[in-house]
Amino acid sequence: MTFLYTVAIICVLIQILLLVQVRRNCKYFLNKAERDRTAYRPKVALIVPCKGIDTAFEKNIGSFYEIDYDDYELIFVVETAEDAAYNRLAEIKGKFAGRTKAFDVRILVAGVAAQSSQKLHNLLYAFANISDGVEVLAFADSDACVKNNWLSHILYPLRKDKYGVSSGYRWYVPVKNNLATLALVSMNAKIAQLLGPTIFNKAWGGAMAVRVDVFKKLGIDKIWRTAASDDLTISRAVKKAGMIVAFVPACLSASYEQTNWKGLFEFARRQFVITRITMPGTWAFGLFSNVYSVLGLWGFATIAAAVYFKGTGRWELFAAAAVIFFIGQLSRAIMRQRAIFKLLPDDAEKMKIAAFADIVGGPVWSIVLLACIISSAFTRTIQWRGVKYKLISPTETVRV
Repeated sequence: MTFLYTVAIICVLIQILLLVQVRRNCKYFLNKAERDRTAYRPKVALIVPCKGIDTAFEKNIGSFYEIDYDDYELIFVVETAEDAAYNRLAEIKGKFAGRTKAFDVRILVAGVAAQSSQKLHNLLYAFANISDGVEVLAFADSDACVKNNWLSHILYPLRKDKYGVSSGYRWYVPVKNNLATLALVSMNAKIAQLLGPTIFNKAWGGAMAVRVDVFKKLGIDKIWRTAASDDLTISRAVKKAGMIVAFVPACLSASYEQTNWKGLFEFARRQFVITRITMPGTWAFGLFSNVYSVLGLWGFATIAAAVYFKGTGRWELFAAAAVIFFIGQLSRAIMRQRAIFKLLPDDAEKMKIAAFADIVGGPVWSIVLLACIISSAFTRTIQWRGVKYKLISPTETVRV
C-alpha cells in the first residue's frame, strides 16, 4: 500500500506541473499573437497542395489570396486536372483576379506519385517550379483558413538561424456539433495546448515555413522523395541538425470540420501511425501521457472505492488524487478554451458548444484518444485521401 501512496503523490505532483506548463503556454499564445511582425520581409513561395473539396474550401482558399504581404507567390498544386479541386481553384482564381497582393498565382498539376505520399510529391513538384529569388518556402493545407497577417507571423522566427522551421497549428471549428466532431475538437485541443516556448515542438504541415537554404542544406527535398510525412520528417531533420522548431501562436488557424466516428478513427489512427514510424519517441510519449491521464483519474477512483469497501488503508488519499486529476483536466480545458476564444474571436459563437464539451467531457475524450493511439501500434498501413500507403521507415513509403 505504501508503494501506491507514493505513486499517487508523484502523479499528483506531475499533474500540478502539467497545469503550470499549460498555463504558461496559454499566456505565450496570447502574448505573442498580439505582436506586430513586419521586420522580416523575404520573397516567399506559398505552396498549398489540394486534393478534393474540403469543408469550407472556398473560404479557406480565399484566405490565401487575402494575405497582407507584398512579396509572395501563391502556388496551388493538385495530382491531376480531373481532381475536383482543380476546376474549383480555377474559379476562385478568377474571382480574385486583381484583388490579391500575390505577385503570381499558379495552379500546377503534379501527376501521380510513385514513391512518396501524394502530398509530398505535389510539394516537391511545386518546389521545382518556384520563382527565381524566392528565399522562403511557406506551406499551408487547403482545410485551414488563415488570417491576413498569417504569412508575416509564420516567417518572423526564420530571421534567426537557430530556427530551422516555423510552424502554426490547427484548431477545429465544428460545422456540426455531433459527438464524433466534438471528440475530434477536444482531442486536437489537448495536443495544441502542449505547444509553446519549448524544444519539444513539432512542425505541422498545414502551417509551416522554412528558408530555401535550410531546406536544401538539410536535404529535405531528398527526404521527401520517398517519405510519407512532410511535417514530422522536416521536424526530425531540423532537430537532428541542432536547430529549433518555432511555434507561432498567431498561426493557430481555424479548420472548419465535421466528421463521423469512422472518419475520426481513420484520421487519428493515420496521424499516430505516421508518428510511430517517423518519430517513435514522440509516439511513446503520447501513449504514456494518455495512459497516465486515463488511469490517473479512473484508476485512482477505482482504487479509492476498493480500499474504502475493504477497509484496508487510507482511501481518502486515492480519492483526493482522482479529484485532483479531474480538476487538473478541467482547468486545462478552461484555460485553452479561453485562449482560443481570444485568438479566434470571429468563430467564438461556433465554438461554444464544442468548448463546453471539451471542458466537461475531457475524461471521456481522453479514453477515445487513448484507443486511437493503441490502434496505431499494430499496423504500418494508412489511408490518406483515398490512397493507401505502407510506411516502411521514416523515409520510405510504398503506395499500395
